[in-house]
Amino acid sequence: MHVPALRPARLLLAEDDPELVAMLCEVLTEEGYAVDVARDGQRALHLALTSAYDVAVLDRRLPAIEGLDLLGRLRASAVTTPVLVLSALANPADRVRGLDAGAEDYLGKPFDIDELLARLRALRRRHLDTAEVLPVGAGRLELRTRQVVPAPGEDGTVAVVRLSERECDLLAVLASHPGRVFSRRDLLSLAFPDARSEVVVDTYVHYLRRKLGREVITTVHGRGYQLGRSRA
Repeated sequence: MHVPALRPARLLLAEDDPELVAMLCEVLTEEGYAVDVARDGQRALHLALTSAYDVAVLDRRLPAIEGLDLLGRLRASAVTTPVLVLSALANPADRVRGLDAGAEDYLGKPFDIDELLARLRALRRRHLDTAEVLPVGAGRLELRTRQVVPAPGEDGTVAVVRLSERECDLLAVLASHPGRVFSRRDLLSLAFPDARSEVVVDTYVHYLRRKLGREVITTVHGRGYQLGRSRA
């Protein structure tokens, strides 16, 4: 089971126009998104680095940090959230700059709301399709079969490790954002939406380490968990 299917999709909206924010929040909420709003680039950067989102919508002309600068910082920080740039800067050269900066899609203002929603759905589908196999260290996590396939040993053999559904959900969240540190609260929401206690996160981290080795998940003290070795 895909992790994103277990919960409402989380969307980061970076936009400073109050009327547009109000309209988009209403429409996106009705569409089933859980929306977090950042009215300047600095706030958007903080949210994107400290929380996990399924998709982000970014304006170009943001206060504090301009939209493409923000996007570049996110990609440099290993944030792989698919991004749609929504901007009045919409001539072909502007679109090329946005896509070259790391955006998956670019839509000019004014825009048709149905087209925006369709583009967001397409972004999420493509993101999920490419996430059927996720890298885990030198091996890979296969989501459909819920198994970890490590790199072959010296004799060429491969010892496949089968995971439970919940183990797979937790590892998929971590592997979908390599380099990110997730708080226990975020992991509880993303991988275990029906659970109430953050203890379940620690429990399944223990199970994964027992099956895959302690180095598969790093404890970042005071912050949470990270896939593999900490880069700090």
